[in-house]
Amino acid sequence: MRELPVRKRIRLDEYDYSNAGAYFVTICTKDKHEFLGEIVGDVPLRVPQCILSHHGLAVDAQIQSISRVYPDVLIDNYVIMPNHIHMIVTMESGTRRGTSPTKVTIPQIVQSLKSMITKRFGFSIWQRSYHDHIIRNEEEYKRISQYIDENPLRWTEDCYYTK
Repeated sequence: MRELPVRKRIRLDEYDYSNAGAYFVTICTKDKHEFLGEIVGDVPLRVPQCILSHHGLAVDAQIQSISRVYPDVLIDNYVIMPNHIHMIVTMESGTRRGTSPTKVTIPQIVQSLKSMITKRFGFSIWQRSYHDHIIRNEEEYKRISQYIDENPLRWTEDCYYTK
């Protein structure tokens, strides 16, 4: 009988993902399929941008609703690419309605986003996991935000580019 591969743990064991702070999150589509849109334009003529498909438009609407569903969570910056999403998610230190600590976690936010889109379309477009990075300082925040803003410009050099 063949043993199943052991998955590498990608979350920090001792870290509380409901802590206040900023997180860089990347969510990819299953098998890098370009469900979310396509990059159009080129640098000499016009700035490349992702024109969203109907799947991409649904993802965009769901991302924009996160702060309404979770009042202590802000999506500071994001980009939807043909087969992945980059977001900066900021967790505030307390609720806007009182002084209790934030209870929602990054995994809950990602799971909610994925499951709402899956329910909407009747099938999952997502790979199993996602990548997150705790943003530790203002310099790192600015660098990641710039990376998100410029992601469509570098699409053909992107590790998620498939053509």
